[in-house]
Amino acid sequence: MHVTRLDIHQFRRFEQVHLSPAPGLNVITGDNGAGKTSVLEALHLMAYGRSFRGRVRDGLVRSGQSALEVFVEWQSCVGGDDARARPSNADGADPVARIRKAGLRHAGHAWEGRLDGQSVTHLGEMCAALAVVTFEPGSHALIAGAGEGRRRYLDWGLFHVEPGFLPLWRRYSRALKQRNALLKARASDTQLDAWDHELAEAGEPLGRHREHYLTALQPGFSRLAAELAPTLGETRLGYLPGWRRDDLSLADALLLARPRDLQSGFTSVGPHRADWRIEFSAVPGREALSRGQAKLTALTALLAQAEHHAAACGEWPVLGFDDLASELDRSHQRRVLQWLLASRAQIFVTGTEPPSALADVASRFSLFHVEQGQVTRGS
Repeated sequence: MHVTRLDIHQFRRFEQVHLSPAPGLNVITGDNGAGKTSVLEALHLMAYGRSFRGRVRDGLVRSGQSALEVFVEWQSCVGGDDARARPSNADGADPVARIRKAGLRHAGHAWEGRLDGQSVTHLGEMCAALAVVTFEPGSHALIAGAGEGRRRYLDWGLFHVEPGFLPLWRRYSRALKQRNALLKARASDTQLDAWDHELAEAGEPLGRHREHYLTALQPGFSRLAAELAPTLGETRLGYLPGWRRDDLSLADALLLARPRDLQSGFTSVGPHRADWRIEFSAVPGREALSRGQAKLTALTALLAQAEHHAAACGEWPVLGFDDLASELDRSHQRRVLQWLLASRAQIFVTGTEPPSALADVASRFSLFHVEQGQVTRGS
């Protein structure tokens, strides 16, 4: 998968920008505040429905404008195995690729989207089409922050590799919304019984999907952690379902929690309260990690997810790294860049200048420079 065209309109500092990135490594430079991060934000918005720096209404729309617009065109390979060893056609050409297009107009409170020429009714439809994995200065929150970010990490991966997950996730979300409304209204037991049943019917398989996905990530995560953060020792991922599943079914847990939930007005147990943890043999717990160790652990998790996506889907997601040089020392930059270049993924790296380790691992890359709201291609 690689982006061939990116148009950005009325997005932060950009009035109108057009970018034609290369399939391999793309380096985007610019002074602090010039807008280089906004290029990654635009891609992230199309893949997640939000920026990694907040919601659209929190400043993404250019000052004085009513809405932003982003258009992306990309090539998505048809079939194939892991992209590290994807076979070529008989004539030596690249595998057959499908051209896909998506456009989004977002005003913060309302949005319109199109995917391959058709209107979309759910942002999830666009997010499931374009796969982007982003590492940025706030990524350490995946490890050190609240459980919501870690649930979103699992769900994003499952949206792409498990076709039946999105309808199941929507079903659970609707049931949760209905049950919470009934709790606030102090509804009868009969009404709550019906939605408890629906919540359990969707929630049990949703939790199993997440747990199986985390288990599938374990081998790649362990290998990458040994390369990037060997001082942490052996690592193990563990899933926390959101209720005491060893003792109770979700239906029973909901019933037992009902008196408490009626008092609080919200559902206190279920997959919406799920989390996952990492156990380190050389560190007592997640809370003991330094900020640098949390960054490397988050990077490990994101690279493991990208690698799993490639193996499951037959193509790599687009990979974005914001301000890589300030997030990693030269040694880690070199290891990460070597791994990325071996993957054959399309890569975007931003910084005030090209990463210092780039000279150690790559002789060719595409350079773009951001200045005064414009993006120009370098030599």
